[in-house]
Order: sequence, then C-alpha cells, then structure tokens
Amino acid sequence: MRLCAGEASVGELAGPFEMALPSFMKHIHVLELSGLVESEKSGRVRTCRLSPEALVGAEDWFQHQRAIWEARLDRFEAYVMKLKKERAAARQPSKTTEKTTNKPSKRKGTES
Repeated sequence: MRLCAGEASVGELAGPFEMALPSFMKHIHVLELSGLVESEKSGRVRTCRLSPEALVGAEDWFQHQRAIWEARLDRFEAYVMKLKKERAAARQPSKTTEKTTNKPSKRKGTES
C-alpha cells in the first residue's frame, strides 16, 4: 500500500515488517520480475516505484472471474429459492387433506 503514495526506499518499505533485509529484497525481486514494481539504485539506496500498467492484466482477469462467479452464485441462489418453495409446498397440507381432517365427527355423542 505504501507504494501507492509514491516512490519509497527499500529500507522504508521493509521497516514495518519483521524480517531481514535480504529476505525482503527477495520479495522485491519477485515483484520486479512480475513487472509490478520497478526499482532503481542510486548510490547505496534502492528506490522502488509501483508500475500500474502491469496491473491491467490482473484487473481484466479479476473482472472475468467476477462475472463467472456472479453467474454461478445467481444460479445457486435460484436453486436454493426453488428448494425452499418445494419444501414449503411439501409442508403445507393439501386442500383435499384439509377437507377430510376438518370434517365434524358423525359419531353419536361427540361434538366439535
């Protein structure tokens, strides 16, 4: 997040992390290889900057994945709603069942 605000030295970037500087440099190297970060050495100080152009491909991929997952979740929601309706219908007594169970008793001596 720090590089979003502008260039920073490796020492400044490494400060908040509890790791040795050589280990942190390995992470910076991986980011450089992926094209996400560019660095430049001036004397003893290595300055890093974000390369936002490299994020365009990732953004496209995320948008594609979002569309896929939204469609899947929409289908899943429709399926769950269908199941809920089916279960609710199965729990409700049918009209023919209501007519037979709510009839008054014809036995002598019983009142409803």
